[in-house]
Amino acid sequence: MTIITTTIPAPSAPHYRPTGVVRSEWTKLRSVRSTTWTLLATVVITVGIGIIATATEATRWAHSFPASHLSFDPTNLSLTGLLFGQFAIGILGVLAISAEYGTGTIRASLAAVPDRRMLLAAKAAVFALVVLVVGEVVSFSAFFIGQMLIGGGAPHATIGQAGVMRAVVGGGIYLALLGLLALGLGSIIRHTAGAIAVFVGVLLIIPLLLPALPTSLNHAINKFEPITIGNAMTSVNTHLGSGAAPTFSAWVGLAIMAGYAALALGIGGWRMMRRDA
Repeated sequence: MTIITTTIPAPSAPHYRPTGVVRSEWTKLRSVRSTTWTLLATVVITVGIGIIATATEATRWAHSFPASHLSFDPTNLSLTGLLFGQFAIGILGVLAISAEYGTGTIRASLAAVPDRRMLLAAKAAVFALVVLVVGEVVSFSAFFIGQMLIGGGAPHATIGQAGVMRAVVGGGIYLALLGLLALGLGSIIRHTAGAIAVFVGVLLIIPLLLPALPTSLNHAINKFEPITIGNAMTSVNTHLGSGAAPTFSAWVGLAIMAGYAALALGIGGWRMMRRDA
């Protein structure tokens, strides 16, 4: 009697490449309605507030106090809307990952890409590129429209002046880094409402509470606030008015914001490695 034996091959490990993971994350990001709506809100808020701010300043410039002319920064004024549009970008950053945890689709993502560090890195890369492109488009649009409106009634800036290009480009970079910070918070907290609450608290609540502290402590903490750093990154005129809080330079602020984003994503990646979905 002859016994025939067969060997069943072991299932092969899933094959996935970084480019495939990136394409998958791009598909997920662009196919969600919240992406379109939040990016549209960023454009409308940033450009719209910039238009209002520059048009208002153009009409009242002739009647303003001469002392205020020393600290006048037409570039920063036209980019005022970035400090409001950042909240829409932050919400999108949180939703980019917290929504997957909320719906449970993160399990499918991790099943397809067991390397959690690669998954988070791909998500961060795709999100950062999208926000950077949108941020730069919005920043340049707000600048050119704002300077066109302000040119007739107050001093205006041109893109070729010293520091102006750096400030306008810095606006888009700031939004991208802020979005990555929000993405990191979403990966740490894994709950949409909780992560957004922390994000808003860092950007808005803490600055509102700082004036209650002694002046020296207020100034020491305030210059590390993202909203203060963002204002410095989009400023050209570094003249500080009487009693103004000191700030970091644009390049130092850029490094600090990059550090915030890297720290949040690093902690988020560590939690993904340590905890199940």
